[in-house]
Amino acid sequence: MNFTLLLPLLAAVAMTHSEAQSRIFRCGNTYTNDAVEAKSKDCKLVETANVTVVEGTRVNTSAPAQARVASAPQSSQPQARVDNADQRARDADARLILDSELKKAEARRAELQKEFNNGEPEKLGPETRNHQKYLDRVAELKASITRIESDITGIRRELGRAAPAASK
Repeated sequence: MNFTLLLPLLAAVAMTHSEAQSRIFRCGNTYTNDAVEAKSKDCKLVETANVTVVEGTRVNTSAPAQARVASAPQSSQPQARVDNADQRARDADARLILDSELKKAEARRAELQKEFNNGEPEKLGPETRNHQKYLDRVAELKASITRIESDITGIRRELGRAAPAASK
């Protein structure tokens, strides 16, 4: 096989292929590189070869609006009613869970307040040489106490809401 003849042939094929790719036509808001389509739609040749077209998303209008509404989740449908005894049992379980969470939060608050020691906790090992570490820990303890007190207030509020339902 003679490679000297093959190289010019490959170069010619590559050149015609690249020329075909470089001819881009604009047809209104769309672009094409098909010359036959461009001629039939009376498109104009784009002089610059660097055209980038990014397809946007299209709205699916084929399905009627009623079908889309019908396929929506049935959350607006009324749920099956729960038996009174079952509801009371659920409420009692919720109250027990809230009571246990309240006890845990109060125990944690007592532990934090003991460690906080009215704003003067004992210094730990590296804090004796680095006062900023001590101040950071004091601030963290204070923030933790504030957070746990907020949690306790929220749990008590939930218990207050559950109390009227339990007395019925």
